[in-house]
Amino acid sequence: MDTAPRRLGSSPVVVGPLGLGCWPLAGMTRAGVTREAAVASVRAAIDSGITHLDTAYCYGEHGESERAIREAVAGRRDAVVIAGKCGIHWEPDAAASPPRRQVVDGRPARIRAEVEESLARLGTDHFDLLYLHAPDPTIPIEESAGELKRVFDSGIAHAIGLSNATLDQLSRFAAACPLAACQMHFNMLQREIEREILPWCVAHGVAMVVYWPLMKGLLAGRMHRGQVFPTTDSRHKYPMFAGEEFAKNLAFVEAIRPEASRLGCDLADLVLAWTAEQPGITSVLFGATSPEQVRENARALQCDLDDTARAAIRVAIQARGPVANRRAV
Repeated sequence: MDTAPRRLGSSPVVVGPLGLGCWPLAGMTRAGVTREAAVASVRAAIDSGITHLDTAYCYGEHGESERAIREAVAGRRDAVVIAGKCGIHWEPDAAASPPRRQVVDGRPARIRAEVEESLARLGTDHFDLLYLHAPDPTIPIEESAGELKRVFDSGIAHAIGLSNATLDQLSRFAAACPLAACQMHFNMLQREIEREILPWCVAHGVAMVVYWPLMKGLLAGRMHRGQVFPTTDSRHKYPMFAGEEFAKNLAFVEAIRPEASRLGCDLADLVLAWTAEQPGITSVLFGATSPEQVRENARALQCDLDDTARAAIRVAIQARGPVANRRAV
């Protein structure tokens, strides 16, 4: 893998090809994640040369991800790139299970409040990169973009990004605020951004940071046909992890596994290395819930693909065909 630093658009911020996605560290989608494990995972990433840390205001009901990062980077703030997100928060909901719900709120006052609280949780005076986590459907996106431009102009954020947006929303946001990065999901089997969004970002000099490169763990190659996900694991809501879709995805994993063995790397490393070299992809975020997982994924930095592996992966992707993406309610 080419490990040279990659610039976020025209901003001064540079990142490596891999970053640590800190959503799992909040413990909301995986049972048993402790504060100690979260802190140790972030430290393991930094020690492994992965200094791009991606978090958000809503990663944890009370900022658990941000608080873990603060503890982990104490004394090393200048050695990391902290990417935060604003615009989504949690509210109590007695009718839900668990009794909470996510609320998308991109109003300027709410953005400013979340930015201030996140900085306090992180123990820092700035974000290297700050995203609008998702467009608020109840207000014009220009209103959210305008507030983020004010945050940028004040120096609180050194670069601004937009996540989980349509092409129209990206274009309108960029007209109101300097846009350095876009964050969307992308992996070997979920490549929707290649149709319109990725070409637009390339044409406009916007970096693409992607999450779900391992397809929520499926492409790491450790799942089996009879696996059942408990209700405490968010994967039980996705069709890609159930029935015939799950079986097809597992078959795809077995089709590409020999290439990892031939190259002498783990399957997850092969997948991350392939993702990081795709045209237009700037940085790839992987999740982890333990230092061991972090170190395993960081080995992808030493994985070098050859044309034989690329061809085999291309054939397997074509044979698998489109996947079901919609999450169950």
